[in-house]
Amino acid sequence: MTRGTEAGGDGGNWERRVQLAAHPLAYPLVRALALVGPVVRVPRVGVVVSDATLARAVLTDTAAFTKTGPGSPADLWTPVVGPSVLLNMEGAEHAELRRRLADLFTPRAVADLVARSSASLTIGRPLDVVALTRQLAGAVIAELVGLDPDLAAAPAFAAATAVTGQVRLARPRLTPSQVARARAALAELTEPADVAYRAGDPVTVPGRMRSLGLSEDESRGAVAAFVLTGTETLVSFVPRLVALLFDTGWLDRLAVEPSRADDVIGEALRVTVPSPVMLRSVSAPARIGTLAVRPGERVVISTVSAARALGGFDPDRPHPPHLRRLWFGAGPHFCLGMPLAMAEIHTVLDAVLAAHRDRPWRIVRRRAARGVLVPAYRELVLDAA
Repeated sequence: MTRGTEAGGDGGNWERRVQLAAHPLAYPLVRALALVGPVVRVPRVGVVVSDATLARAVLTDTAAFTKTGPGSPADLWTPVVGPSVLLNMEGAEHAELRRRLADLFTPRAVADLVARSSASLTIGRPLDVVALTRQLAGAVIAELVGLDPDLAAAPAFAAATAVTGQVRLARPRLTPSQVARARAALAELTEPADVAYRAGDPVTVPGRMRSLGLSEDESRGAVAAFVLTGTETLVSFVPRLVALLFDTGWLDRLAVEPSRADDVIGEALRVTVPSPVMLRSVSAPARIGTLAVRPGERVVISTVSAARALGGFDPDRPHPPHLRRLWFGAGPHFCLGMPLAMAEIHTVLDAVLAAHRDRPWRIVRRRAARGVLVPAYRELVLDAA
């Protein structure tokens, strides 16, 4: 907890505290492995990749590395969301589903969606940035799946954390009881989505999937996937972005140089890395750097180590090509929802900056969240300076 925090420095102290609160053992482990070497085989964990160039090579080589084999994301998510969602698909079927859903994530579509979803947001003082971001993320999910926006924010975030909070780095899959709890947590959102599917409204994801010929089960899985990927990571990142800008003095600078917003957001994504690890399974004999890997081995891409290797927060430093947007993935699995996430980020940041120009903020209270998969603040409260 902090009161009257003063700006200055690179923001690294609070970022480490947020990471350690979420993963007191795993975070030091993956960061230490980066010092051992770019690729390290770790018993019970897998082959850990800490280098950005090698990470990108793994993510783009779908012939040798898959999301559907042992130890992959499919092992975690298929029992919870079903077999046909972007989280756990490969090949032609994956490409076809991305193509069918792409119209939902065009720049105009996401701008309209976020404008509708943010219409009821209010910036008061004091302001908890975590609660504000959670409200927006829930409203967006509600618009996508056909729910009442006023009722969706808390259930969407609670469902996501109830599922992801059970995941551990050394646990390749959930137990049957954990799967049951995860399905129950998501049911509050997937059951109304079934109603939207049957209604066939093409503005919603379920309605659009019906019009594209997908089954109700496939629609339900897509809704669950959007809840898992579209709430927790955003609620993690935006408060960390605001805190980082305040701690480094960039909130004041950005208030008078709004054209730097994309540079600042991109650099904050690199430093915070809301998706700190990515998983793949080896599907064919291959090499990662100098290390030979065998089919069935689990690959743990330490995105946080690969990204943080560039150094501390510095929006004036360009990202090298091998690192650019690595936190959104690479290759055919590059995050389909990236334009939507960026629109939501800009919406909250613009609102915070507008209020800051009128009357500067200060951080009066913040606490890191514990027992979560995605490192985050539990609360980040701003008030007038």
